[in-house]
Amino acid sequence: MYKNSAREERAVSPGGVLWTVSVAQLMVSLDVSVVNVALPSMRTALGFDESGLSWVVNAYTLAFGGLLLLGGRAADRFGRRPLLLIGLALFGITSLLGGLAQDPGQLIAARAVQGVGAALIAPAALAVLTTSFPAGPQRGKALGVYSAVTAGGAAVGVVVGGLLTEYIDWRWVMLVNVPMALVGVWLTRRHVAKAAAGDTARRLDVVGAILATLGTSLLVFALVRTESESWGSATTIGSLAVAAVLLAGFFVYEGTYAKEPLLRLRVLANRSVSGANLYMMMVSITIFTSFYFVSLYLQQVLGMGALSAGLAFLPFCLGLVVGSLYAVKLLARFSARRLLIVGGVIGAAGMAWFSQIRPTGTFLVDVLGPSLVTSFGIGPLLVPIANAATAGVAPHEAGMASGLLNSARQLGGSIGLAAMSTVAATAASNAAASDSVGERLTDGYGMVFASNSGLLIFAVLVAVFILPRQSPGPLPGPAPRQGSGRGARHDARRQEATPAERG
Repeated sequence: MYKNSAREERAVSPGGVLWTVSVAQLMVSLDVSVVNVALPSMRTALGFDESGLSWVVNAYTLAFGGLLLLGGRAADRFGRRPLLLIGLALFGITSLLGGLAQDPGQLIAARAVQGVGAALIAPAALAVLTTSFPAGPQRGKALGVYSAVTAGGAAVGVVVGGLLTEYIDWRWVMLVNVPMALVGVWLTRRHVAKAAAGDTARRLDVVGAILATLGTSLLVFALVRTESESWGSATTIGSLAVAAVLLAGFFVYEGTYAKEPLLRLRVLANRSVSGANLYMMMVSITIFTSFYFVSLYLQQVLGMGALSAGLAFLPFCLGLVVGSLYAVKLLARFSARRLLIVGGVIGAAGMAWFSQIRPTGTFLVDVLGPSLVTSFGIGPLLVPIANAATAGVAPHEAGMASGLLNSARQLGGSIGLAAMSTVAATAASNAAASDSVGERLTDGYGMVFASNSGLLIFAVLVAVFILPRQSPGPLPGPAPRQGSGRGARHDARRQEATPAERG
């Protein structure tokens, strides 16, 4: 029955499939940013402390990033349609529970399970898209729509979050996902073919996923706790030690014991892959923390309402989207390495400008100006990073390299937000006793933006000294399974797909 799955999926309406995938991906990407402008209202309503508030964002991105690779394997093993339906249902139910939350713990738990749903939705949706359109211009256009929806989700999220928080209630930034999930389930049942399960010979690396997710979660927990406990406290040292053991255990298990590892360690020996993922982590920290702290600055220091704060983000978000689209043309003329160097320097300059924010600042000088410079630098980076992250990877491992990059994006943002929350709290506590609350907050936020500028300079050094000048050839690795049967047909289809289509 599996051998007919590709034919079954192409028998459905391509337009219907594109609508299905677009709705699913919009919901997933929108939820990364939709809560940001609602954070002050959430804190007031549910009684969050400053460190706990960041977990509204981190709980989602940690679960999302930590389980992405496992979600992709599960879609291969159990079928794309079932995983997509399960992910959408889980996302909708937890959004409802989050919207009805009565205390911080309930909301954070709902956000974490939302991340699990997103980790099931994202890889299954992309797999449905690439198997429903024939290779060539049709698939290229479909992937273009998919990329635009992914990039545009952040822009839509901040505006929708502002509208809902300002005119209805902050709870609707969660509840809005419920009708979207229902529409996604209806579209999936109508337009996504009932394909059989995937490669039954492929095993799920559950142990690896658990080690990676628990290790990164405990690392973020330790960093967040440093806002209230010293670095030398037993809680901080113990949490960091256990996190280190879990993460070391992940790499040992993946390299030694895993039959079908989430990550083949030889992929990291590719300088282009390792350098691009390190670069992505720096960019992800900058983007995640900018959304978070600029939102707080606009509302807590400049006194903007939720809607005004959401609209204030539009230039930054649109700059990212336009830059991402224009990067395709730039790559035709310049190497990925050169674009990463130039874009990183421009982004660092924008963050340095952001670091000069004032307690009595204005939107034009303190937000709009640095937003445009930063987005002009960072926007064109996303495509060349993806290009570098799959350069020189063997065809049968390009999907793994793409999954690694997505994980670096989500986990880098979570870890960075936790660390920068501590930076902001420390800088604010070191301000003069005579300073006003606004001045202390501004000192903290300014230090975060200055740190982001330094991280982007570090990313530029990674591009200069780690990324190869020329795209490397494929690393030697185990050949894909050959022969007859479902496993062989599955691997043959993966080899025929391009890296972008698989990842």
